[in-house]
Amino acid sequence: MYGVCGCCGALRPRYKRLVDNIFPEDPEDGLVKTNMEKLTFYALSAPEKLDRIGAYLSERLIRDVSRHRYGYVCIAMEALDQLLMACHCQSINLFVESFLKMVAKLLESEKPNLQILGTNSFVKFANIEEDTPSYHRSYDFFVSRFSEMCHSSHDDPDVRTKIRMSGIKGLQGVVRKTVNDELQANIWDPQHMDKIVPSLLFNLQHAEEAESRSPSPLQATEKEKESPAELAERCLRELLGRAAYGNIKNAIKPVLIHLDNHSLWEPKTFAIRCFKIIMYSIQPQHSHLVIQQLLGHLDANSKSAATVRAGIVEVLSEAAVIAASGSVGPTVLEVFNTLLRQLRLSIDYALTGSYDGAGSVGTKIIKEHEERMFQEAVIKTIGSFASTLPTYQRSEVMLFIMSKVPLPSLHQAVEAGKAGENRNRLTQIMLLKSLLQVSLGFQCSNMLTALPSSFLDRLLSAALMEDAEIRLFVLEILISFIDRHGNRHKFSAISTISDISVLKLKVDKCSRQDTVFMKKHAQQLYRHIYLTCKEESNVQAHYEALYSMLVLISIELANEEVVVDLIRLVLAVQEIAQINEDNLPAYNRCALYALGAAYLNLISQLTTVPTFCQHIHEVIQMRQKEAPYLLPEDVFVERPRLSRSLDRLGPEVFFRQSKISEVLGGSGYNSDRLSTPYVPQLTGTCLPGASRGAPALSRPPGRPRAQRPAPRSADEDRLSKRKSIGETISLQVEVESRNSPEREERAPAEEITYETLKKAIDSVAVEEQERERRRQVVEKFQKAPFEEIAAHCGARATLLQSKLNQIFEITIRPPPSPSGTITAAYGQPQNHSIPVYEMKFPDLCVY
Repeated sequence: MYGVCGCCGALRPRYKRLVDNIFPEDPEDGLVKTNMEKLTFYALSAPEKLDRIGAYLSERLIRDVSRHRYGYVCIAMEALDQLLMACHCQSINLFVESFLKMVAKLLESEKPNLQILGTNSFVKFANIEEDTPSYHRSYDFFVSRFSEMCHSSHDDPDVRTKIRMSGIKGLQGVVRKTVNDELQANIWDPQHMDKIVPSLLFNLQHAEEAESRSPSPLQATEKEKESPAELAERCLRELLGRAAYGNIKNAIKPVLIHLDNHSLWEPKTFAIRCFKIIMYSIQPQHSHLVIQQLLGHLDANSKSAATVRAGIVEVLSEAAVIAASGSVGPTVLEVFNTLLRQLRLSIDYALTGSYDGAGSVGTKIIKEHEERMFQEAVIKTIGSFASTLPTYQRSEVMLFIMSKVPLPSLHQAVEAGKAGENRNRLTQIMLLKSLLQVSLGFQCSNMLTALPSSFLDRLLSAALMEDAEIRLFVLEILISFIDRHGNRHKFSAISTISDISVLKLKVDKCSRQDTVFMKKHAQQLYRHIYLTCKEESNVQAHYEALYSMLVLISIELANEEVVVDLIRLVLAVQEIAQINEDNLPAYNRCALYALGAAYLNLISQLTTVPTFCQHIHEVIQMRQKEAPYLLPEDVFVERPRLSRSLDRLGPEVFFRQSKISEVLGGSGYNSDRLSTPYVPQLTGTCLPGASRGAPALSRPPGRPRAQRPAPRSADEDRLSKRKSIGETISLQVEVESRNSPEREERAPAEEITYETLKKAIDSVAVEEQERERRRQVVEKFQKAPFEEIAAHCGARATLLQSKLNQIFEITIRPPPSPSGTITAAYGQPQNHSIPVYEMKFPDLCVY
């Protein structure tokens, strides 16, 4: 019997005999190495036999698996691995098919050890670089099977961990084998990514849960250092690092779906970790694709719970910080448009209490709280995005946000009704908060480009609204623009510091661009600061912001003319509290006095004029003795000390304009300008047709204006309506009276003598008379009947017209000519020139 078998064995093909010889009688002895070397030499010598060797090994392995002879299965796989490592001939493709068939057979087994064995063999195969391409090989089964192993739920935790790690290693092998081979199956197809990416995220997610349950990280052993989570993270990084431009979306979409399906946006910790891995792994130039995917997902979830949307926005914020500068992509404004649209939707949800516009009362409070958290997250994200942009794009974003703020003007309608007012107010607050986030840390050397007229006009129109919170946001935004050297935090508290050198201020010389900016917009800024000081609803934060703004203008944008105007402005603010025409409360009046004292104390030390510093110091000392409630140390505290006898204060506790004009005029400052009381000007952007510094002339009835005044906001009109109408009329009457011919006749030129100079210096009484005259004129135009005012103005207009007619009659009319023509030197007739008073001009040419 044995002889017959031996005879038959000798007749078998050599490759079969060599394969049979590598298997020992006892599988525990392992692979017969000498016979394995013979088989390897034979395969290298006769490569055409390699596919047959693989087929026969596959046949034996399948038979051993079915007979549960697992020892021989291990030997067969070891032999296959050695043959793969040794042979790289052109015929290896057929051998690989047999190899993959055997690996698939092992993976189909229910035995964890066989699954792990097959995975290890596949990983070794994946690390081999083949010399010849394969056109027909498919890895669909392996992707599915390895993904299934990643979700193993074996009862034994150790076995479950091993199976999951084997699945992750298998997916890593598939990616390495196919990602760089264009002839292989496209691993980036959605059908593959929808299995690979969730499997890796599943292991990352469960690792976080295990860490949260572990009592202490010190108990981790050396064996636990290589965990499925670490392996999954490494595999995910490798996968994303190999992703090209066109494959990013297919790789990110499964991440978003996984986070949705497992409700992982609400804790947001895991979602942020996932996208940090993504942003750090992909190529930097592809970062904007991830951000666009997140924005699209935010739009798709616009009606989801606020906590879900807040989680997406938080992830966006973290991704924007990681993204390289300028990587938001070409559609920068579209990114901010999406965020602002979500902000407006959230405001609507908070007001209605429902995502469909008709919510129940019971859930409204909860929804408002959740929506408020979402709104804060959006504002934070807007700031994160803006911080990654270059300066010019940041300016465009600020203009874009400001254009979305609903302001009452001729060009933008606001919603009416109580619900519309609430929506407008919330929208204004949220957009100004967003603008403040964008402006924080904004550095620009040219203020003209940082604050163009279109932006500044809209921003300052919001500074005069009734809502105190909106006014405070506007002041903070302006401060963030002006503060280019980080001095703001040094003026967080208002005080009359005796030595400003301890503040260590960073002061640079005013540049030419800053000078041009102040010449163009200074009066507009002063006017809005002046009107903001008159608001009754101001609190300590408003006065601190006003103080910071005045000081920062003095440090960042001031030349000699600006310093003079700021001093005049602060003295006018002192006059607001002193006269109290607006019936301000005692706190507001004391706060204005304290604001003026703190600013003049600082500006006197910046100008370094000893006499100016002495006057300010004397007034402050007098206040400390007699009226400490006029100083910031007693006003801007938790419990301010106020006085009701503010109308009975002596002149020694006030800063006198005549004295300041005298001491600064002696140091080279413009004393004439200093001695002129500040009056808010409606020039510049408010009246674009008027030249700077020139008063507007009256026009005859029926004549059109050369240019129409720019529209003013309703809040600005509301605030200035109380007094600005009378002040404007009185100013026009005063200009007319000063420019009229009668005044010129009544006021001949005086000779400049010592007496006239003495009178000009001692002008305290003159100021009092001028202030009284202005008060009487204002009171007359406020309280007199309309018919009396109209008659007065009409009489002055008639008198002016009659004087003009007399001048025209005297100066223009020439003597009559005896003939209509004259003869030139060469005898040719020449027409006589028509007199000016007989010419017919178009109406538009006559003023």
